[in-house]
Amino acid sequence: MPSLLSIRDLTIDFRTEAGISPGVQAIHLEVEKGEIVALVGESGSGKSITSLSILQLLPMPPAHIRSGQILFTTREGVVIDLLRQDHRSMQNIRGNEIAMIFQEPMTSLNPVFSCGHQVAEAIRVHQQVSGDSARRQAIQLFEKVRLPDPAGIYSRYPHELSGGQKQRVMIAMAMSNRPSLLICDEPTTALDVTVQKTILELISDLQRTEHMGVIFITHDLGVVAEIADRALVLYKGKVVEEGNVEDLFRRPQHPYTKGLLLCRPALHVKGERLPVVSDFMEGRDLSPRPEAHGLQLTADVLIRVRDLRVWYPSRKSFLGKALAYTKAVDNVSFDIYKGETLGLVGESGCGKTTLGRALLRLIQPTGGTIAFEGRDMATYTSQELKKLRSHIQIVFQDPYSSLNPRITIGAAIAEVLKVHGRAATAAQRRQQTIQLLEKVSLSASHYDRYPHEFSGGQRQRIVIARALALQPSFIVCDESVSALDVSVQAQVLNLLNDLKKEFGFTVVFISHDLSVIRYISDRILVMNKGRIEEIGDAAAVYDHPRSAYTEKLIAAVPRGIASSGEL
Repeated sequence: MPSLLSIRDLTIDFRTEAGISPGVQAIHLEVEKGEIVALVGESGSGKSITSLSILQLLPMPPAHIRSGQILFTTREGVVIDLLRQDHRSMQNIRGNEIAMIFQEPMTSLNPVFSCGHQVAEAIRVHQQVSGDSARRQAIQLFEKVRLPDPAGIYSRYPHELSGGQKQRVMIAMAMSNRPSLLICDEPTTALDVTVQKTILELISDLQRTEHMGVIFITHDLGVVAEIADRALVLYKGKVVEEGNVEDLFRRPQHPYTKGLLLCRPALHVKGERLPVVSDFMEGRDLSPRPEAHGLQLTADVLIRVRDLRVWYPSRKSFLGKALAYTKAVDNVSFDIYKGETLGLVGESGCGKTTLGRALLRLIQPTGGTIAFEGRDMATYTSQELKKLRSHIQIVFQDPYSSLNPRITIGAAIAEVLKVHGRAATAAQRRQQTIQLLEKVSLSASHYDRYPHEFSGGQRQRIVIARALALQPSFIVCDESVSALDVSVQAQVLNLLNDLKKEFGFTVVFISHDLSVIRYISDRILVMNKGRIEEIGDAAAVYDHPRSAYTEKLIAAVPRGIASSGEL
């Protein structure tokens, strides 16, 4: 019996002005019916390139397939080479026999059509059915992927759904024609742990009931352990290790695989320096290192929050009077101590980002008080508030959207110094900016480059450098490592610990990833539906949660397979 999918000796190059850049080199991959195969590796390892080549979705040019075959067994049992199919044949295969779930559902769904219309359209393209029949099938699919109020969601638009709900709509669309092969490209990246757990269970259930083959692409080995039968580890376009998931976790052979496994924060105690992939690739000494405790916490309160409310009108009368409210933050009270890292955790929609922005006065509270160093921030004049901005900063989740694509990163950082009068001349601003870049492990040569010329991890370091330009006493990090590869995430967390030790600032670290929060935080504040579920010492909250909601969050964290002594 031939395999459902067989990739043989696939080599892809990219032709650029600078010359030929290798994409993937001599990839071999087999997927059987009823099997989940994971492709694992960091950004740039060749995972997505491999998956896009299966459906002929690579941009040609600059992509060039130098050699190889992608053999697929159709429902009729005929083996075809997907690389040799014409445009019409591929249209019949895409979404019908082979479907794909992309990483970012918001950019994959059309914002001007309802979710139901888009799924029904996928059904009608490949099946000769009426509009009513397609609608019924779409609603049944929404029930199957466990969307609340399937009939109501049929008429709703993508922007009206949460991230997890949009991802389930994409899964429903992918499953609409019962494909033989499903390709999942990072479908759970940046989702809450509880939503991620639901999506993984959903894909596993559908794979079993439909007896599909699945290619699951991810950089998170914890997720791989939850879902996959076999895994291939890719590094710089090559497969460096392959095997069943349990063997890979217990007896990894290649240094790169060991690096991906061991740089996860979940495996390290607070303050311990995280290893990164380059440590393993270059054979550095990885013997246990003592904890770097950094600052000694004090009882001095930097920010005092009392009865804070941020409410948004959800329904208004004909005359514009608010009749009902969405309570994003609802009567929250807590203190932030000087020198501490307070972890703020919860699911999407719990109010953690709204709370973080309210602390910086980027959002006007509906009620309550926020006192910075003893003074109510509501009493600041606009001029005083501008001066306060030099003491409080934010690192946003998406560094690319928070950098101006039309100005160099050096100019973006120097602008902060100029606005706040921290350097008199352009030469002084340039010198200070270069010093900041070097602090975050970049160099003077990066000063005149634009944001698109950097990787995700480098861009995150750039926005951290910009946040530090004024030497603030308080920084809010809003999901600043949630979408990064595990090794890049380790680099950024190490950097934050180093900089915090050097500059002594206070941090509110917002994340939905409890393993990261446990590693980086002194205390943890858990939010649920705008309110505080519990707050306390990081280890105590993580190991002995008092709230059932916190227990549910911790239970949803992918645990992976217990590592053996060989690691």
